[in-house]
Amino acid sequence: MRILIIEDNREIRENLKFGLEAESFAVDVAEDGEKGSYIARTNDYDLIILDNKLPKKTGPEVCEDIRRIGKSTPIILLSVESEISEKVRLLRAGADDYMTKPFSFKELLARIRAILRRPNVSIPEKLELGDISINSITQEVKKGAKNLYLTRKEYSLLELLIRHHDEVVSRGAIMEHVWDMDGNPFSNTIETHVFNLRKKIEVGKHRLIWNVPGRGYKITANQTSN
Repeated sequence: MRILIIEDNREIRENLKFGLEAESFAVDVAEDGEKGSYIARTNDYDLIILDNKLPKKTGPEVCEDIRRIGKSTPIILLSVESEISEKVRLLRAGADDYMTKPFSFKELLARIRAILRRPNVSIPEKLELGDISINSITQEVKKGAKNLYLTRKEYSLLELLIRHHDEVVSRGAIMEHVWDMDGNPFSNTIETHVFNLRKKIEVGKHRLIWNVPGRGYKITANQTSN
């Protein structure tokens, strides 16, 4: 899952990035509204956290930019303003939720999880493929009755593949949703993580993750190796 934080306060920005990465999100950041608007409009995110008052472009202006081109990415808007009229104005600009500063990270995370469970976002709480199950809330992964330990990137990769099981997921899509903008698309980091993930979830010759040459990877429980 990939999140964009648009926030000019460095301490808040860095704390949010650290906390969300600890929850296995890939996180990009922007420190002003102009840059944030551009990044949000030219990349695909699962959710955007947006400050109300920003240099160069305000939060509502960024919201309107995003909605104007037809993107429905969920947006949580942060503001020191607590008046009902202000909340209404910001929601009308295109935000999906609103939080008043200061806020607790625990509450923000709960709201993120709630938004990502909405039908139009389509992130179910439980994902299953064969004998593998993922709880997207607790990030617990099981193979049968056995708990599996995965690194954050391995977890995000497995979640993405299972969400699109039996479909080919391109390298570009994997880089977009598992790594942040600092990821190097020309390195072998995807291959390395796929190799390590295979060792943890595959048994013997029963393969689950398949390389589709020139296209990407897919996970399926219905294909057998020769």
